[in-house]
Amino acid sequence: MKFPRFERNFWIICFALFFFIVSFNIIIPELNDYLSSLYKNGEYLKGLIIFLFSLSAAISRPFSGKLSDYIGRKKVMIIGAILGVIVCASYPISSLIGGMAGMVFFLMLRFVHGFSAGFLPTGATAMVTDILPPEKRSLGMGIWGTFISAGFGSGQILASWITTSGSINLLFFIASGLSLITLFIVMNLRETLPTTAPFKHTHLKIKLTDIFDPPVMPAATVMFLSVISTGVLFVVAQEISKFLDINKGHFFGYYVISTVLVRLFGSRVSETIGRRKTLIIGLFFMVSSMILLAFTRDVATFTLSAIVFGLSTGLNSPTIFTWTADLSHVDRRGVGAGTLFIALESGIMLGSFSTMLTYNNTLDSIPQTVAIGITTNIVAIIYLFWHLKFRESKT
Repeated sequence: MKFPRFERNFWIICFALFFFIVSFNIIIPELNDYLSSLYKNGEYLKGLIIFLFSLSAAISRPFSGKLSDYIGRKKVMIIGAILGVIVCASYPISSLIGGMAGMVFFLMLRFVHGFSAGFLPTGATAMVTDILPPEKRSLGMGIWGTFISAGFGSGQILASWITTSGSINLLFFIASGLSLITLFIVMNLRETLPTTAPFKHTHLKIKLTDIFDPPVMPAATVMFLSVISTGVLFVVAQEISKFLDINKGHFFGYYVISTVLVRLFGSRVSETIGRRKTLIIGLFFMVSSMILLAFTRDVATFTLSAIVFGLSTGLNSPTIFTWTADLSHVDRRGVGAGTLFIALESGIMLGSFSTMLTYNNTLDSIPQTVAIGITTNIVAIIYLFWHLKFRESKT
């Protein structure tokens, strides 16, 4: 089988997303402890670290999606990269302020940082959809997702090592530098929107269909239900690592190895059996991973949960993005991408927020904490079976 060729712009986007994903993931494993060090009661607000980030990212998606369909994909990506540079470099100010005021400043930065993630990936997704023809879409999305997963895992693995070898402030400055590298790479992209327009304030007027693009709602629904467990994981994976006395990036290190292998060798599965059937298989893996996590009491079970989680996202993520590309109207790809990311951020936000109600900083509270992720993934499976039986789809 001949491996399809992809244009230069595609590879530039892949590397830009890699460095950008590393830039905001490299700090996540250390933020729980950082928040606790800023203020004595900060440990009870750990869920806000992901919640506020996801909230602002979700708020920005309709604007970034619409803007990318008017002023261009590249300009939207540039805005996101610049915000990443500024916010990451500002985190150390929280320590200088200290106390409750420092904690409040830190949480404000987390909120602003979410706007960065709300802009760059939305513009990038619209651009990738522009570039990939239907016959290359599944494989292309798999490769693109591999770069994202590699960035995700690399950041998680390096975080504790950098902090231990240097300091948390060094970690923040490295994250800022990685966003700066992203900005330089994005500057070399060729705009793919056929006709761009100057910015107008009317572009910021958002209608309901700019938030929830009707054609892509089936994919967005599955995204929302499936990533609630990811929001939970962002909070509890580092906590379990501390209980087991292992590297805080242990879970996501094994996850990324697993998911990259699946993305590289399983990217054509959805072309063979269809998007929805592929997602059902992936979601069964997700439920299995969450069940293993609920009963984790040793490193082996924790590692197996990470590997199964990687199998799940390796199937789910590229399939959902490809299904969204299939469903999106050619003139509204930015809005379609924005809708999908709103679903993603909303799910992560709900999952992370739920931990503040169920997680009490003990290993015994993990089963009740991950229960919401198990439940919503089962609901997603039921929805897909219903959709297969009663709804027409392109795949």
